[in-house]
Amino acid sequence: MAGPMVGQILIFLIGLQHLGFAALEMLFWTKPIGRKVFRTDEAFAEKSKVLAANQGLYNVFLAAGLLISFFLPIEAAHYFRLFFLSCVAAAGIFGGFTVSARLAMVQAGPALFALFFYIMGI
Repeated sequence: MAGPMVGQILIFLIGLQHLGFAALEMLFWTKPIGRKVFRTDEAFAEKSKVLAANQGLYNVFLAAGLLISFFLPIEAAHYFRLFFLSCVAAAGIFGGFTVSARLAMVQAGPALFALFFYIMGI
């Protein structure tokens, strides 16, 4: 039964990853660590902090959906995981086209990887 655990572990890690993104966007956007991670300067970070906080809130929702799935009945958990992983992948792909390829690799890559393992039952 160790096989199906890989997909679930990846889903859990992606949930944590999105909590981290949310913290960076909502709490540390204008701080040196936030500016370094997102490659922004102080002026841009200050001007865009409200937008970043809003984006962070969306990441909280993605994380919540993935993490809550671990406390749901199996069938509901399955649909939560498919839906929220698909949302993460779609957001990452869109970000790859509109922001940078790096964003697609950091966000969509892990989500697609997890979807593959989860759907394959690995």
